[in-house]
Amino acid sequence: MISLVAARGFELVSKYEDEKSTIIRPKRATKFSAGYDIFNNTGNDIVIKAGEISSAFTTKFKSFMGADEYLAIHVRSSHGFKYSMRLANSTGIIDGDYYNNKNNEGEIFVKFHNQGDKDLIIKRGEAMCQAIFNKFLIANDDCTDDVRDGGLGSTTKT
Repeated sequence: MISLVAARGFELVSKYEDEKSTIIRPKRATKFSAGYDIFNNTGNDIVIKAGEISSAFTTKFKSFMGADEYLAIHVRSSHGFKYSMRLANSTGIIDGDYYNNKNNEGEIFVKFHNQGDKDLIIKRGEAMCQAIFNKFLIANDDCTDDVRDGGLGSTTKT
């Protein structure tokens, strides 16, 4: 019998365990979808007015992956096309060592920038962004032995 070990995936952040039955897990819409839809699990509709930069919204999930992988968070194609919506940081990059960090357990947040002229309403339970697992390469002379010591932005702090 072949043993399957999870190489990458999503886990609910522990502080949301009591909400587990109402939270929608990230999932692909079709078998050929590259991205995992991340849903609005905030409990409310999200309204992002034209020209507005939103506050940060939790996905309520963290992600684990291989040592040579990262998770890229992107705006949904339809939101970008129809509303000129962007993520505030263009593309979210979730490094493998962000998972279970000591500051926030690896909780993934998103923040939006509506650059269009129409308000966007992301209803409770609707997809709000998408996440794609990617491989990355390192340079021949790469020699870092540093480790993450915290959450968002911690890899450049001394």
